Amino acid sequence: MRLASEKALFVSKKYPETIVIGSDQIARISKEIIGKPKNFFHAKEQLKTLSGKYIIFHTAVTIANGKKIKRKNITTNCKLRDLTDREIVSYLDLEKPYDTAGSVKVESLGITLFESIKSQDPTAIIGLPLISVARMLRCLGFNPIF
Repeated sequence: MRLASEKALFVSKKYPETIVIGSDQIARISKEIIGKPKNFFHAKEQLKTLSGKYIIFHTAVTIANGKKIKRKNITTNCKLRDLTDREIVSYLDLEKPYDTAGSVKVESLGITLFESIKSQDPTAIIGLPLISVARMLRCLGFNPIF
């Protein structure tokens, strides 16, 4: 929540008449936060550790428009399949998901690594919870349809 808010509020101060959306995501197993791997080696180790386990993704979003601010944290409960070393290496060679929490890009081949995904806003797993953003915009008096 802190990073999503800082992003939105920083830009909103410069452009107070503009709607600004800030978002950030972390993944965790139990109480351990799983960050962005940054490289192949760390991504491989992450995916080996996450293989067959339940992961919770927290996607925070803040919308700022002048003095009006809305915040939301969306949780997505996921279970990764049991992954083979060959699957992990092949996935990493194809996707290079080194800048994403947990080394999985659900919006592309990363979806094949999952056994299940459960969330009130299934778009949150991609990093921007679009259902929640639309609801928050309407609460601020802006309808995204018109």
